[in-house]
Amino acid sequence: MIQKGSKIDTDIKLDIVDNGEEKTVKIADLLTRPTVFSVYMRNNTSGCDRQNKSLSEEAGWFDQKGYNLVALSKDSCGSHKNYANKLGINYILASDPDYKFAETTKSIVEKKMYGKTFEAPSRSAFVIDTDGTVIGIIDKINTKDHAGELKELINHL
Repeated sequence: MIQKGSKIDTDIKLDIVDNGEEKTVKIADLLTRPTVFSVYMRNNTSGCDRQNKSLSEEAGWFDQKGYNLVALSKDSCGSHKNYANKLGINYILASDPDYKFAETTKSIVEKKMYGKTFEAPSRSAFVIDTDGTVIGIIDKINTKDHAGELKELINHL
């Protein structure tokens, strides 16, 4: 896992859905102010739904504090559009099927499911400043109170 104070590669491109519009941007383009990147596994699964509902309910707080919100998974932008409509998500959803963000944050971990072992991004969150410096990390997300734990982290930055 990347360490606080380290910089990420902000030239990495991600496909995003922002207010229903699909586009391809560099991570640097998302860093118009400090930005929370919340990593989840996939749309329409119970833990991921809780994680995103928590963020959605508190999105205004992050905006008022001067932070952008980006949630990313391997899902396609088409899936993200439907997901945003279903949950009332009003922040950016990013598609990262090749785990580029996880590679730059060194957050790919070994996982096990149904007896199979594979590598995938950890369910984690990163607060990244406008220059790409990691200023906060939650290495294991509490899906039920994700917004609460992020708010606490931000209040201590």
